[in-house]
Order: sequence, then structure tokens, then C-alpha cells
Amino acid sequence: MISAPMGAGFTQQSVWALARRQHGVVTRAQLRELGFSDKAIRHRLRKGRLHRVWPDVFAVGRPHLTQEGRWMASVLTGGEGAALSHASAAALWKIRRNHRGPIHISVPSQRDPRREGIKVHRRRRVGEAAEHDGIPVTSPTQTIIDLAPRLSEHELERAINEADQLGLAHPEALHQAANAQRGPGARRVRHLLDRRTFLLTDSELEQRFIPIAEAAGLESPETQVRVNGHRVDFYFRARNLVVEADGGRYHRTPGQQTRDRMRDHAHAVAGTKSIRFTHDQIAHGPEYVARILRGL
Repeated sequence: MISAPMGAGFTQQSVWALARRQHGVVTRAQLRELGFSDKAIRHRLRKGRLHRVWPDVFAVGRPHLTQEGRWMASVLTGGEGAALSHASAAALWKIRRNHRGPIHISVPSQRDPRREGIKVHRRRRVGEAAEHDGIPVTSPTQTIIDLAPRLSEHELERAINEADQLGLAHPEALHQAANAQRGPGARRVRHLLDRRTFLLTDSELEQRFIPIAEAAGLESPETQVRVNGHRVDFYFRARNLVVEADGGRYHRTPGQQTRDRMRDHAHAVAGTKSIRFTHDQIAHGPEYVARILRGL
């Protein structure tokens, strides 16, 4: 422990250095470790050099905190093992926009730091923890699982896509994390990812798609024939229309995506109309598929 008189240069510099790392906030315990007595802390509070955020957390220099400062202060008041979580963690990771309302933190179950403006989630395991911008926070995969029960299917899909695009959580890693957990969040994530990767065999695909096409007013298509130099799933010769059905694990590789675009380009150059549906849309959204086919 550092012991020094109040106002000693290196002590003051140490406080500012710590505050910069922690977005402008420090704890009472940290000040004591730097040599500040309770009397010295009270003196700084009276002089306006410290500003109380929580009984055990102070803003240094000025009372106004950034959003990151408020998040950090909330985690610090949660004590050892606390982490930003749920909607607040999603905002920090930029998986979802910042929300109005309380700041969410997760803490070990034996602790209950009730504070106005903080929503505390007590849990036996805080979950896979990380640090982002110096703030302890649940990992992106854990954050999505925590959020899942509170989001619509569309919102959850967007959050997963955003985390994937930001390079924070690949869907396969998210699926593995959900498989390792119980609870409604893990179940919802598994269900959504299982639907996203839903794959029909060629025969199942034909059995499901052809009645949809006929209900939309189209003739029965030719299947697995070559059109414009490429094998296609369905071809309506009288209408010069190609329908492809995409499936597979999570998202296709760059090579597969390039080949798909080349097929689409070949059809476009030849004047062939081409449209893609997913296996999941054909299996679980036949009304939507029929409506699009009627529109064509």
C-alpha cells in the first residue's frame, strides 16, 4: 500500500492515471490503496475534487460522466466479479443501440448491491466474462444469450447478424455456447440458429416447393436441369424463371458466395429471371414464397 500525505504529487498523478483508465471514476477502496484516508476523501468531496456517484464510487475532477463512465461506475459498485451485462453490454459491444432505462450488471449470487438506476442480475456464474474499452463485460455470445428472452425473433436475428458482422461472435460459436447452457435464452438462440441452418434434401425440397409453385399459379417446374451453363434447383421454362433454394451451415463461404453471384450474373445476362429462397422459407413460410412467386 502507498502511504503519502494528502496532495502529494505522485499520489495525485496516480489518482488521475487510474481515473483515465476507468473513464473518470475510482472506488473508495482504490483511493485507500493509493494512500488516501477517509478524512482525506471527505476533504476532497467538500472541495469538489471528488464527486460521489455511489457511496463507494467517485467521479474525479468533475461530476459529469460519459456513458462509458456511468457503465464503469455501475460495474465498480457491483464489486469483485461484477460485469456489465444484458442490454447495457449489447450497447457497449455495439450489437444493439443504447437503451433508455437502468444500467444492467451481473454479479455473483452472494452479492446484492442495490442501487437506484442499476438493474442487478444475481447469478451463480456471471458467465463468460471479457473486457471491452477497459470495462468488465459479459462476452458477446453470453450477452446475446442473456438478451434473447427479451427480444423478438427479428430483433434477436439482427443482434446475431450484427455480432457476426462485427467479428464478435460467429454463429457457430454462439450455437456451441447455447448448447452448453440451459434456460430460455439459450433455447431461443438454439431454435433460431437451427432454423437458419435448416436444410432439406433434394427430394424433400421438391415435395415442399412444387405445391407452393402450383398454388401460386405456376406450372410444375423442371428440377436439377442446366440453365445458362449452371445446374439450377427449379426452372419454369415457359416463363424463363429460375428458382434457387439456399441452405447450409450459418453462412456460405466466400467461394460459395462468389459462385452464387456468377450464376446470378449468367442468368441476368441471358435475360432469365432468377430468385432465391432459403430452405427455411420454403419449409416454414410457404405463404410468403407463394406471394413472391405470384408477384413475379
